[in-house]
Amino acid sequence: MLQTTRPMSHSRKQRLQTLTVPLNALYARFNQRQFVYPDPLAPLYDFSDPGDQEVVGLITATLAFGNVKQILKSIDVVLQNFPDPARSLKDMPNRIILKRLTGFRHRYVAEQEMASLLAGIREALREHDAIGHCFGALDDSHTPTIVPTLTRFVHFLQHHGTVEKNYLLPDPDRGSACKRWFMYLRWMVRQDDVDLGHWAHLGAHRLVIPVDTHMQRVARGMYLSRRKAADLKTALEITEAFRVICPEDPVRYDFCLTRLGIRDDGDMDGFLKSLKTR
Repeated sequence: MLQTTRPMSHSRKQRLQTLTVPLNALYARFNQRQFVYPDPLAPLYDFSDPGDQEVVGLITATLAFGNVKQILKSIDVVLQNFPDPARSLKDMPNRIILKRLTGFRHRYVAEQEMASLLAGIREALREHDAIGHCFGALDDSHTPTIVPTLTRFVHFLQHHGTVEKNYLLPDPDRGSACKRWFMYLRWMVRQDDVDLGHWAHLGAHRLVIPVDTHMQRVARGMYLSRRKAADLKTALEITEAFRVICPEDPVRYDFCLTRLGIRDDGDMDGFLKSLKTR
């Protein structure tokens, strides 16, 4: 069930709007393709077909937890076994999918969980010809955020999977921040030099910010949220704050803000300190 946030005061809105200039400057500096690597988005650029990019994006997003070197290594292992995923998966039986993944492990996710995810993707391709078409068929464009549609999509993949519980498929219904899901949706819906925009018709204004402990720290430093839990309620609260700054694209600053925390030339502490002097 979609959680709501409290009404925002006029003074808080004014305070948030003062962040527009520094955030736009940060966007201009970092929101470029040259700064993507080692982001899990990087492998998508190796594919030219939008259908492949949708599949690869879903695989890479679900594996985006843990050490970044291990993430990229695990992604490479999967993609080596499915080099043209949108075409090959469509007609591939479960036993072959599982066989190709023999020995796969990413932290506590084993071959069975990845095979189950790919089985769900296969059914989306069979029924709708593309993941984007499947997601779109489940969408209700009248909802203010993409969360209800995401919930239905997760349930679709779970229903067509081969294991009952799958860490690769966090469920918004359970209150999870769903950081990896919202990151994937950002890649697919937004369109600029970084994000692909294949699903732009779903509306960037409905996206939710991907929240992990790093984004939560940034959000607290910018007074976007005071919540301590990195959960769905926090993600929605931070998104509402960003929506004051950029109503048509509340996740616009996700990529550039995360660069501050992962790049050697980034200075998260310096950026947050500069905001306090404004």
